[in-house]
Amino acid sequence: MDTNATPAADQRAEHVLEVDSVVTRFGAAVIHDRVGFKVTRGEVVALIGSSGTGKSVLVKEIIGLLRPAAGTIRLLGTDVWGASQEQLNALRRRFGMLFQDGALFSSLTVAENIAVPFHEHTDLPAALIPPLVGFKLALVGLPPDSATKAPAELSGGMRKRVALARALALEPEILFLDEPTSGLDPISARAFDRLVRVLSDSLGLTVFIVTHDLDTLLSIADRTIVLSGGKVIADGRVDAVMKLDAPWIKSYFSARA
Repeated sequence: MDTNATPAADQRAEHVLEVDSVVTRFGAAVIHDRVGFKVTRGEVVALIGSSGTGKSVLVKEIIGLLRPAAGTIRLLGTDVWGASQEQLNALRRRFGMLFQDGALFSSLTVAENIAVPFHEHTDLPAALIPPLVGFKLALVGLPPDSATKAPAELSGGMRKRVALARALALEPEILFLDEPTSGLDPISARAFDRLVRVLSDSLGLTVFIVTHDLDTLLSIADRTIVLSGGKVIADGRVDAVMKLDAPWIKSYFSARA
C-alpha cells in the first residue's frame, strides 16, 4: 500500500535502493513474502514492524550479508546478489552501516575503530588517517580526547556516536542504521536523532533506519515503511501511515495518543 502522495518531479528522482519481490525463508517459515519498495536519494526512511518481521534480516540482505531465497536488490545501481566480488567491494565503500550494538572492537581505541574502514577499503598513506579520524569525531560531536579512549570507557550514547563516525568514515551515499537508539536514555536518544537529521540534511545523505522508537519516527523520518505478516502493508509519509486502519499500525501509534 503506497500512501505517499509524492510530486511527479520527486517520482523521477534517483532511486538509490530498489527492493523487488524479496522472499526470505528460515526453514519452513516465510519471513518476507515478495517484499518490495524503493528509496530515493536524500530521503530519511524508517522501517518499522513488530518483532519477528525480519527488519534487521532485510537490511543484512540489502548490504550483502544474507542471501534472500528470491527477489532482486539493487543498491546504488548494483545488483547486490548478482554482483562480482570486485563489484561488492566497490559497493561497500559507498554505504555505511551502524549495527544495533555498535559492533565496536573492544580491543581498539576509539580512533583505531574509526580508522578501520580507511585501512580496509583505501590506500591512504598512514599519516593522513589520524586527521581524517579527528574530523569524523568532530562531525558526530565527540571531543578530541575521546580518540584515545577504549569503547568501554564511554557512555552508551558516545559509543553510538563512535559507531556512527566509523560508518561515515568513507563519506557514504547511503547510511543504514539498525535500532540506533536502542539502549539509550531518552535524552541521548533524541540527541542522536537530531544528529542523524542534521547529517542527512547537511551532507545530502540517504538514511535507512530500522527502529522501534516512535519518537525517532516522528521526529526525523520523511517516510515510513511498515512490515507485517511478511509483506509491506504501508509505505508513505508518517502522518499518512499513522491514520491507516490496520491493527498493528493503530496499536503502534496509540502509544503516543
